[in-house]
Amino acid sequence: MIGFDELLARARALAGTGSRRVLGIAGAPGAGKGTVAQRVLAELGAEAALVPMDGFHLAGAELRRLGRQDRKGAPDTFDAAGYVALLRRLRDPGGETVYAPEFHREVEESYAGSIAVPPEVPLVITEGNYLLLDTPPWAPVRGLLDESWFLAPDDELRVRRLIDRHVRYGRTPEQAREWVLRSDERNAALVAPTGSRATLRIPNDPS
Repeated sequence: MIGFDELLARARALAGTGSRRVLGIAGAPGAGKGTVAQRVLAELGAEAALVPMDGFHLAGAELRRLGRQDRKGAPDTFDAAGYVALLRRLRDPGGETVYAPEFHREVEESYAGSIAVPPEVPLVITEGNYLLLDTPPWAPVRGLLDESWFLAPDDELRVRRLIDRHVRYGRTPEQAREWVLRSDERNAALVAPTGSRATLRIPNDPS
């Protein structure tokens, strides 16, 4: 079992190297990536910034134009190339503040320039489903991470979390379950094999 204290120690070590480092937290939908990332951020304070992959969701209007609105969350419903470009800027900010988009689940859209990452911040944390995919256009992401964690909790717990999340944001329990089993779990099956590419695989819920 891997506890949160161990993860925090690893994050502190990255932040203390004296130069900008990027930590990636990957896993299937509902694995707890955002929760772990937020906990690390709360502990590190000004030593870290959090830039989630979800800021690169394509806008709803674009998904409708492409006919992908019923698959939102699949790999081809993100601006992956834009995410890669931002990670490159974050690794080498050139003494400037880098601005990142932020996804707002309550409106299902991203707001540009919402997250400011000053150049003196030593650790950037990023989290998302597809950080360890080895297919274009996602493949470069792994090489831009100094360390990667893959969260792999019990699937029953993960699915329950997903259903609860969708209900909190307006779906009925029936609609939430249908979406999770049709869309989220298809994405989870794609993500699961990528855990072998992580620096650290975490087969439990860190607490």
